Parts: sequence; structure tokens; C-alpha cells
Amino acid sequence: MALLTTIFLLLICLLISNVISHYIPIIPTALTQIAFGVMIALVFKDFSTEIKTEWFLLLFVAPLLYNDGRYFPREELWKMRAPIFGNAIILVLLTTIGGGYFIHWMIPTIPLAAAFALAAILSPTDPVAVNGIAKRIQIPEKVLNLVRGESLINDASGLVAFNYAVAAVVTGYFSLKEAIVDFAYMFIVGALCGLILALLVTWIRYMLRKQGIHDVTFHSLLQLITPFVIFMITEEFLHASGVIAVVVAGIIHSLIRERAETINAEEYILTENIWSVVLFILNGVVFLLLGLNIPSSMRDAVSNPNIGNWLAIGYVIVIGFIILGIRFVWSYVFSYYDYRFGKTEEPLKPSFITTLLISLTGVRGAVTMAGVLSIPLFIMSGDAFPERSLILFLAAGVILLTLIVATVFLPILSKEESMPGEKWNTIDLASAKRKILLSAIKKLNSEVNEENSAAAFELIEEYRGMLRQIQHRLDSTEQEFNQEKMREIRLAALKVERKYIYDVMEKKGMDEAAFESFEKSLDYREEALSNNARSQASYLFGRILRGLKRFRGHKQKDKKGRLAHYRRGQIIQIKALQAAVHYLENNEDIFKEKEMVQAVILDYKRVLNRLKRPYSDFNEKVEEKKEELRIKVMDMERTEIHAMYKQGEISREQAKELRKFINYIESVTLFEHEE
Repeated sequence: MALLTTIFLLLICLLISNVISHYIPIIPTALTQIAFGVMIALVFKDFSTEIKTEWFLLLFVAPLLYNDGRYFPREELWKMRAPIFGNAIILVLLTTIGGGYFIHWMIPTIPLAAAFALAAILSPTDPVAVNGIAKRIQIPEKVLNLVRGESLINDASGLVAFNYAVAAVVTGYFSLKEAIVDFAYMFIVGALCGLILALLVTWIRYMLRKQGIHDVTFHSLLQLITPFVIFMITEEFLHASGVIAVVVAGIIHSLIRERAETINAEEYILTENIWSVVLFILNGVVFLLLGLNIPSSMRDAVSNPNIGNWLAIGYVIVIGFIILGIRFVWSYVFSYYDYRFGKTEEPLKPSFITTLLISLTGVRGAVTMAGVLSIPLFIMSGDAFPERSLILFLAAGVILLTLIVATVFLPILSKEESMPGEKWNTIDLASAKRKILLSAIKKLNSEVNEENSAAAFELIEEYRGMLRQIQHRLDSTEQEFNQEKMREIRLAALKVERKYIYDVMEKKGMDEAAFESFEKSLDYREEALSNNARSQASYLFGRILRGLKRFRGHKQKDKKGRLAHYRRGQIIQIKALQAAVHYLENNEDIFKEKEMVQAVILDYKRVLNRLKRPYSDFNEKVEEKKEELRIKVMDMERTEIHAMYKQGEISREQAKELRKFINYIESVTLFEHEE
């Protein structure tokens, strides 16, 4: 019961902390969660959070790093491979050795091996905390990519170095030669194990599907437990690095997912949603646990007569700035070398501001806390782990320090005018739409098969048309004016169509149901035109073609009746469009922009040509397949929006605007299916 109460209380605090961060965005969510953890520890004196080392690594580290691997942005980060690997491996070793010797020199009661362990676990950066800050301020894209790229690898290298240092403290034995050999073994075997097991899981999923097991919940659960299984097999049976294994497995998963010919959209969306919840909980709980352990570690640390409150805080500040200082020196030296002699494409130009940004974005977070909390209570001889509570306090303090320093100084540095022409991490709304449309086209290409090829290619062409218009918007400075004029012309033509429909209704040329269908179609088109974001001709006229499906009706059970009903609606629609064309052709001078009028007329003539094609059951099936594909693509677009927001590429407001657009299109599509 105590365990359930603990879990329930942590989840409530997790939810409340995110609500607070929504209303006070200037404070990172991680800091709010740490504060909640401290409050819980102070209110509930007997609150216990002890977790065994292997359980902590399995429950928190494995899924977090596997997810990092799943979202490894290879194309963007490959260009920066030299600084990324330099920061992820060499900088980790420099931080471990340099920081370890300094910590042992400053605090002699911490053994050298334990000092190495503390420095090693302080070396990995936390992209989650940086992304939270990136959503509120402008961080140069290259700097952000560097931090995201190195964090994927330095989590693994830092944890491997940390585990080896802790083992040296526990056993009391250390050999540099054996350490290098073991380090290489754990890396290489861990990577191979991750590769093989990831391919094995993929093969198992493929064979299960081949046997007819297509349940999306089953396959989503299989994906969810994959990192836990891989981590356990690698650690327990091969005694290699489970951390490296899950990172490699995550990368393999993303590669296979991108190259898969057939992707089940429902399974993809379900899996991503589950992962979002799991990662939300894991990242939040780690920071809550950090806060929970601060009071106890501080109490134990300051209970030492040789260490007072101010001295302990002084240790935290000095160690924090030493760690950041090592990062600063390394970043400047490496960026200077890479800029002068390296082969990196468009390397970062060495400057004080850029180097300081790189240093301060090296925030420590979840992985650091996950590792330090896994330090055992006792060593092999039965004695207590030397200065465990002090090490825990120092790690927690450095995490807090780096978070606070980044929160305070990054917004100031990001406003510096000494970085002209730098590309920032956020993108404008048009670029975000372009990225979404490209992902939609990619998704449609992966869904093409013999049964839906005609529908898929038609829908792909629609998306390509929207993409061309988005690209034109990005390239043209006069696009806003042009859109306003086009909207004016289309609305004028729409009024002519509406007048024709009303005239036919007054003359009893159609029944009430048909009139209501036309009315709804006209209303949706007019609403779309009233919004600048949804004024694409391809959508507006596609809405006409899809709207005519209502005339195939459910009331006409026989094929002839259904066909006759459709043809009556088709004739009325054609004449309404012809009336609009006639109006535009005779009133070009009113609008002044004759080229735009001709463009609208051309759009009308294209849809007229399509409407005049003979109706067939084949066309009806094509339209049905298009709507099925459209819904799948909308799910993919929502996932893309979530991913862009999570990575800090778009703001909260931009994400809302993009979701509104997709929700509107979906509401129209679902309405047509209901009809």
C-alpha cells in the first residue's frame, strides 16, 4: 500500500508541476518538479525512495536512452559528427579525469575512484531540460543540434565510465589496462547486441504479422517492452553495456521504420502516444526523485562536523563551474581547430558567445540523477560507500546549478547581436506546414498498394499542390497581398454559385435534402476561404468533388437510382460552376488583377473537366480509399506536430494553429463519411 501511495503522490505532483509550468513558462518544468520533490521530503519525513541499482537503470535509463536513439536525426547531425563525437567521448573522458582529480584534491575524504565516478556521471548532458528552455527562447540551431547529438552518445559513455568507477570503489581494485579492455568490450559487444536484438525483434514482428497477428495493441506493447528486454539480456547474459545496446537498438528501430514499405498508421500513432506518456512520467519522476533526495543528502552531508552548510554549497558551486569550465575550454579549442583545419560542413565559427552558449546548454539532468541514485549503500568489504550522501548532494546541487544558470543566462545570451545570420531553433508557420506536408507525402508513398494506388496518387498530387503553394509563400514577399486578392475573387465567384443554387431551389429543381447538401458544401468552402491558412484551391475544389458523394445517397438501394441521383446533383453543380466562370470572364475589370482572375477561372475549368467525367463504381471506390488514406495521413501530421514541438522547432502557439488546420480538415472528412 505504501508503494502505491508513493506512486500516486508522485504522479499527482507531476501533473501539478506541468500545470504550473504552463502558467509560469519562465521557470523550467524540471525546476518545478525538483521543488515539489523537496516539499514532499520535508512534509513526509519517512518518505522512502530507495531503488536498487539495476532496477533504477532498467526502469529509467533504458527507456529514456532507447527513445533518444529512436529520434536520432542522422542527416542533420551527420554534418556535425566531429564536434558531436568529440563532446560525447573525448569531453566525457576529460571531464571524468580532470573533474575527478579536482574533486579528490578539493575534498580528500572522497576517494579518487569515487571522485571519478561523480565527475563521470556529471559529464552527460540532458536534452530534455534544454528542449524545455528552447521552447521559450531562441537558441541557435547548430548549438541545439550539437547538444542533442552529443547527449545521445555521452549518456552511454558517461554511464559506462561511471559504472566502472563505482565498481572500482566497491571492489577496491583498479587497473587501467583492464579498464580500457573492459570499456572497449562493453561498448563493442553492447552495440552488436543492440543491433542483433533489434533486428531479431523486427523479424519476430514481421513473422507474427505474416501469421495474421495484426493486433495494434499487441505490437505496440511489444515495441514498448523492447528496450527493457534488450537491456536485461545485454547486462545479465553478456555483461556488456545495456546502455549502448538500447541506444543502438533505438537507432536501428528508426532506420527500419523509415524504410518499411508498409507502416500501420494506427499502430504507429498508438505506439507514439504510449511512448509520450511513458517518457513524460519517467522524466518527471526522475526530477521529483532528485528533489526528494536533496533534503536527506543535505542532512547527511552537513551532519559531518567538517562540512557546514555554506561549505557544502560552496563545493557545489565550485564543482559546477569547473565542469562547465572544462566544457567551455574544450568547446573553444575544438571549434577553433575544426573551423581552421577540420572537414565539418559549415563548422561553428569560434567565438566567446557561441562557446558560452554551448557550455551553458550542457545542462545536467535525468541521466545524471538516475546514475547517482544507483550508487550502492555498501562496498564489498561491508563498509558504507565512502561519502555516498555527500556525492549525492553534490550531484543534485550541480544539476540544480546548471539548470538555474541556463535559465538565467541563456535568454540573455540568445539576444546578443554578435551572432548575425545565425539560424535559430524555431521555424516559421509556413516552414512548419511544409515539413508536415513532406511527411504526409512520404507517408502516402509508404501506403501505396495495388488496391489503393489510384486514390493514393491522386491524394499525393493534392498534397504536392499544397506544397507548391507553401513554397511559393516562402519565396514571395507579396504573397500576403496576393492571397487577399485571390480570396476576394473566390468569394465573389462563390456568391454566384450560391445564387444559382438558390434559384434552382426556388424553381423546385431539386429536393430539400439535395439543397441542404449544396448549402453545407458552400458553407464549408466559404469558411475555408475566410481563413488565410486554408485557402488552397486544391482543397476548396476537392471539397466540391467529395461533396457530390452525398448524391450517391443511402436511400437509393439500387444502382440505377443511385446513379440517377448522382447525375442530377452533378448537373446542378456543373451549371453552378459554369455560372461562376461566366461571371468572372465578364467582370475581369472589376478585380483589376486579371492574372489572378484567370488563375481562378482555370481552377474552375479543371474541376468542371473532372465533374464531366462519367460516374462509375470505380470512381466511388477511389474516393472512399482517398478518405481512408486522408485520415491516416492526418494522424501522421499530428504526430509530426508533436515531434516538432517536443524538439523546440515550433512554439506552443504554432502547434495550436497547425492542429486547428488539421482538425478542421478532419471534421469535414468525417462529416462526409457520416453522410
